[in-house]
Amino acid sequence: MELEGGCHCGAVRYRVSGEPEHIALCHCTDCRKSAGAPMVGWAAFAEADVSHEQGEVTTFNSSGATLRMFCPRRGSGVFSSNQEMLPGLVDIQVATLDDLDALAPQCHIQVADRIGWMAQAHRLPEFERFLGQ
Repeated sequence: MELEGGCHCGAVRYRVSGEPEHIALCHCTDCRKSAGAPMVGWAAFAEADVSHEQGEVTTFNSSGATLRMFCPRRGSGVFSSNQEMLPGLVDIQVATLDDLDALAPQCHIQVADRIGWMAQAHRLPEFERFLGQ
């Protein structure tokens, strides 16, 4: 498998190859606060399978051994790593892939931190576009 992705503004581009170790939707407080979203999708790849093709990322130590890497130009989160918990792996934010359907989540993690209403979010009414359109 070979996939490409990048940040929102296009300054940072990356390529991943091989198969991911896991693909998860994370509900931890750190992910939520970092992304400003109720959860974040991650796919973990071996470090050797991830290459930066363009641009540089800024690294922020968000909690102990967790390093979050993001576009310094517009702030889009791209990568994360925690060498104590997941040695040799780099997580990519799945929503930064060019092909958003390429890696479907396999599980929810850190559900002990999940926002209460997220457990039933799939039951909310759905609209094709924004309500005002």
